[in-house]
Amino acid sequence: MEVYIDDRQKDVDITDELKELLVKVAESAAKSEGFEDVEVSISIVDDQEIRRLNRDYRSVDRPTDVLSFPMMDFEGDDAIIQEATDVVMLGDIVISAARAKSQATDYGHSFEREMAFLTVHGMLHLMGYDHERPEDARVMREKEEKILTELGIERK
Repeated sequence: MEVYIDDRQKDVDITDELKELLVKVAESAAKSEGFEDVEVSISIVDDQEIRRLNRDYRSVDRPTDVLSFPMMDFEGDDAIIQEATDVVMLGDIVISAARAKSQATDYGHSFEREMAFLTVHGMLHLMGYDHERPEDARVMREKEEKILTELGIERK
């Protein structure tokens, strides 16, 4: 699995250890759903950039914590596959570092735990999950917690 991390913000320090954690989380999420040869990009941005993306792609003019841009359509379209490597382009995850830091404080856990949660949440969206209906939200939340717990990343 290939995970590319692009830190495009200057508000919050993103350490190499945090980047390694996000790669582990993305890999675990993919593996939990049977995805192996996939490529994912994770962009860490500021509130201004995520607000622009939220406005432009979702018509919601406010910042959010995480956005996912899947490259696969689980309603029937084939995955986009790189010719040379047969790697499935799963998609892009965009996380607001400032929002993650604020939410970590609000929820009483570490910034690293919040970034890990947002990464697994984004990964599940890339793999076709959503939380529009209560039952779907329950399934998604259970998968998020299972993946994080298996990695030893629990709510504190």
